[in-house]
Amino acid sequence: MRVTRRPSPNFDERALPVSMIVLHYTGMPDAEGALDRMTSPDAKVSAHYCIKEDGEIIQLVEEDKRAWHAGKSYWRGITDVNSASVGIEIVNPGHEFGYRPFPDEQMASVIPLVADIKARHGIGRGNIVGHSDIAPSRKEDPGELFPWWELAKRRLALPSPSRDLMDPYWTDAGFLLALERFGYEVTDTQKAVIAFQRRFRPDLIDGIIDGECRAKLLALLLPRPQ
Repeated sequence: MRVTRRPSPNFDERALPVSMIVLHYTGMPDAEGALDRMTSPDAKVSAHYCIKEDGEIIQLVEEDKRAWHAGKSYWRGITDVNSASVGIEIVNPGHEFGYRPFPDEQMASVIPLVADIKARHGIGRGNIVGHSDIAPSRKEDPGELFPWWELAKRRLALPSPSRDLMDPYWTDAGFLLALERFGYEVTDTQKAVIAFQRRFRPDLIDGIIDGECRAKLLALLLPRPQ
C-alpha cells in the first residue's frame, strides 16, 4: 500500500490500547474540503486515514496518537472510542450532499488498509464498526450503501446473518437488551434500531423491530467458530 502523509495538528495522547477500527464517510462535497477541515486547527477534527474515491490513502495522524473522529460515542463498554480506535474517513458526499456508492478503486484501498490495521493490533471482527454503530443517535455514516459484505467475506467485519435464521420472539424491550449486549448504546431506542438495520439489514431501514431483525441479532449473539 502506498500512503501519502498530510499531517494534522488535531490529535492528543491515547488513554487506551487500540481495539477498534471506526469507518466514516467524509460527508462533504469533495475530498479537498474534507482534508482541509481535518487538518485545520480550528476544526478540531481528524482521523488517522482518509481514502479518496480514486483509492489514494492519506495518513493524517500517526496510529499511536488519539485522533478526533468519533465524538461522543460508545461501543461495548468503551466511552472514549477515540482512545481505543483507528479512524478511517472514506471520501463520499454522504446523505447531505448526494450519497452514492463507494467506487471499486476506493474499496480496493479500504480493504487492505483495514486488514493491515486489524492484523497489527489484533482487532476482532466485532470491533470493526461504522460511525453510526458507535453514535446511533447522531450519525448515519458510512451508511447503507457501504459494502460491509466485501469486508465480511474476508473476515474483516461481521457478516449480516442470512442462513438458518430463527426468530426468538423477544419483546421490543428484550430486543433492545440484546442489542445493548451486542454493543450498541440504546438510549435513543429507535435510532439504535435504525443503526442496527443500516448495518445488518440495509435494504429496509424503518426503525421497526421485526422478526428478521430479531433473528439476525440472535445469530450475531450466538457463539460460532472463529
